[in-house]
Amino acid sequence: MNIESREIINNWTLYTLTNDHNMSVSLLDFGGIITNISVPNRNKKVENVVLGYKNISDYVDNPNYLGAIVGRVAGRIQNASFILDGKTHTLETNEGVHHIHGGSVGFHQVIWTAHPFQTAETVGVRLTHTSPDGEGGYPGNLEVSVTYTLTNKNELILDYSATTDKSTALSLTNHSYFNLSGDLAETIHNHHVTIDSDEFIELDKDLIPTGKKIHVANTPFDLRSGRYLADGISSTSNQNLIANHGYDHYFIFNQKGQKNVEVKEETSGRIMSIKSNQPGLVMYTANTLNEGIELAEGYSKPYLGVCFETQASPASLHHEGFPTVVLNADEIYEKQTVFSFSSEA
Repeated sequence: MNIESREIINNWTLYTLTNDHNMSVSLLDFGGIITNISVPNRNKKVENVVLGYKNISDYVDNPNYLGAIVGRVAGRIQNASFILDGKTHTLETNEGVHHIHGGSVGFHQVIWTAHPFQTAETVGVRLTHTSPDGEGGYPGNLEVSVTYTLTNKNELILDYSATTDKSTALSLTNHSYFNLSGDLAETIHNHHVTIDSDEFIELDKDLIPTGKKIHVANTPFDLRSGRYLADGISSTSNQNLIANHGYDHYFIFNQKGQKNVEVKEETSGRIMSIKSNQPGLVMYTANTLNEGIELAEGYSKPYLGVCFETQASPASLHHEGFPTVVLNADEIYEKQTVFSFSSEA
């Protein structure tokens, strides 16, 4: 196990975590951004499986949130406002009339305080930050930490913790775009994805939840037994078309098994499993990813990566019956998501 750090630009530091099995993870203290995850394929060839800019300075403007911590609330908040404890809180409108991913002062734009650590079987970095009451329109002084831990089992563990002195809205996630083909060899059409979910949340034309849950049976959203992402990308289902030909939807986990998600890429043999105590996730197939951005292994285009944003649902701020994003002053926010990597012969 090993950890290296080096200063890059703008007083940012890049940390690289390496385990004993040729897996490594690189991340910035700026935005908590994961810039690289390198894992072996079935032939032991080590390649990067996430999208990252070739030039680190390009993360200054990161409109696609590549690899970043997203908060205070991941996802879209309808009409950039919500009512909590009888008071209306108005947020920045940064996607039409709506609010997305914490706004321009969101956690993806913060230089976090980094605390590297190492044990016999793990290596990692704990990031901490204080968000003041009223920042971005959100109530409450928020103390938050996000810990990245790499294990010798080829697990990347993300632990989120937070406390607030006022009731607030909080749902943190990581916005990495995964591509298990390695070094962006292929698009994600042939990624085979299994999600333990019976229901997803319907979206309107602005990609705002309508308040309706839809059962996945007999739809391209039935990933309970696994299916290729190409099914949803090429689907003529209204919900896939609304999302710009693909997925950008919240799936509610059944929480019955040992894992919530499994992703396989047959050419490389790589497998990624995801387990989280979050109530669900947004799966986004990069349907509107900007073209021509210079990445570490080539240029960006739609469907070059897939995000698995484990989180609660911002729909809960406007509709009953959804996983809540409310954190009260007497509560501790504690969430964990584990990404496990392996390969098949």
